[in-house]
Amino acid sequence: MPLSSLLHVYPLFAAIGAALGICGFSIGRNLASHPDVRINKADRQAGYLENFKEGEQYYQNALRKFVDGRTPHIFPGLNESLGSSK
Repeated sequence: MPLSSLLHVYPLFAAIGAALGICGFSIGRNLASHPDVRINKADRQAGYLENFKEGEQYYQNALRKFVDGRTPHIFPGLNESLGSSK
C-alpha cells in the first residue's frame, strides 16, 4: 500500500493524538494537584478534609487568573465592526 493512499488518514491521527494529549494532561493534573484525590493510604484514612485554602488555590489556577477580566470574544474587533449599530 503506497504512502500516498494513507495521507487522508493523517488528520484523523492528529486529532485523536491531540485529544489523547489533552485528556492525559487533565488526568495528570487532577491526580497530581486536586485536593480531593488521595492516592496514598494515610491520606485516604484521613476522611473528610476541611482544608479550604488548598481547594481555593486549586480553583484559582494560573489560567483562570490570566483569563479573568478579559472579554470572552475570539475576534473582538470583528464582533465590534459587524455587531455595533452606527
